[in-house]
Amino acid sequence: MTSPLYVSDLDGTLLRNDTSLSQYSKETLNALLDQGLLFTVASARSIASMRHILVDLPLRLPVVEFNGAFVSDLASGQHYLIHDLHRDVLSELWQQITDAGYVPFISTYDGTVDRLYYRDSDITNDGMAWYLQNRRLHQDPRLCYLADLQCGLDDQVVCLTVIGPGPELEQLDEAINQRHAKRIQTHCYENQYSPGWHWLTIHDARATKEQGILSLKRMQRLEDSRLVVFGDQVNDMDMFKMADEALAVANAIPALKEQATGIIDTNEEDGVVRYISARWDE
Repeated sequence: MTSPLYVSDLDGTLLRNDTSLSQYSKETLNALLDQGLLFTVASARSIASMRHILVDLPLRLPVVEFNGAFVSDLASGQHYLIHDLHRDVLSELWQQITDAGYVPFISTYDGTVDRLYYRDSDITNDGMAWYLQNRRLHQDPRLCYLADLQCGLDDQVVCLTVIGPGPELEQLDEAINQRHAKRIQTHCYENQYSPGWHWLTIHDARATKEQGILSLKRMQRLEDSRLVVFGDQVNDMDMFKMADEALAVANAIPALKEQATGIIDTNEEDGVVRYISARWDE
């Protein structure tokens, strides 16, 4: 019988509140991976922001990044799959966002490397300043200043990130979905590491964790593997609905818990790895 495939979200799920992978989780996962555990992650993060966290974890399977916009090799950064926003939609999204008084960070693949475009004059609130400072702190290799930020739309754009007050971004999210709902996927939420500021992320409609995992299973010939997933937030909902087992950490939002087949210990208690370890030993 094929071993189960385990896929975990990162922030608020596998990672502790300080964004670290605990020593227990690191050591246990390393041991289980050596024994043949099929494990990977599906996250809203990019590979650049995953790497410093998962540096000691030898993941052999591809990872799902940007909520499914990329399926990639963690070590090399090679993209096996790219779900980018269509150019005609991009121009309309840009107009809607700027008309609302915002300028997004633009995450792209330029055909050779990943880029994260910004312009200093557009950093107009503390939430945006935290985002840029955090990327600089971790020496994000994607960071690229553009004097004419709109030129970044010429790349394969996988995510537009708008940061601002919650009520305003919720209105913008609603307006964007009214016009483009069938062609995009959005997530609007308060960032747990920058309290008081909301993020609105905009992806192609195909960029979901569900689609990323399905693609990963096809690539790795794991279609017959039982799928076990772990999560805590609304962007985990689609992979919960398609999984054989869907485990919500105890700190997950109520809506996700309603979709779960079980509730496990919190992210601070290493719930994901303790669950996998217990199942592995059965």
